[in-house]
Amino acid sequence: MSSNLDALYRRVIMDHYKNPRNRGILEDGSHTINMNNPTCGDRIQLTLKVEDGIVVDAKQEGEGCSISMSSASMMTQAIKGKKIEDALKLSKIFSDMMQGKEVDDDIDLGDIEALQGVAKFPARIKCATLAWKAMEKSLKEENQD
Repeated sequence: MSSNLDALYRRVIMDHYKNPRNRGILEDGSHTINMNNPTCGDRIQLTLKVEDGIVVDAKQEGEGCSISMSSASMMTQAIKGKKIEDALKLSKIFSDMMQGKEVDDDIDLGDIEALQGVAKFPARIKCATLAWKAMEKSLKEENQD
């Protein structure tokens, strides 16, 4: 990856960290989950509002490193308005990206693409995936009903 692209990705990550999207708690959320990463202290509370199989709103609150918090911000933006199965599919794509696997170029990841460099730092992968794992767990429990 070129140093210009690295710099751009760093700016995108820091923008989401300093100006988190969808920060807060949904009072009328249908799903709330708390998760943490005990190895580094990252924690998240994710609240989702799901209606008719669609994630109509998502909020996140927590504390942690820039990778963890920016990933949560990006994830909530990405899943809003998506069907549950599409949100879970996006999570699988993100997980593959974090494992250094090739991601289909036809898929527009938007700002999430800025996190692809995290795959080079195994200790930081858990930071990047915390919010995604919370979303998966919450939505998969929904599908069990």
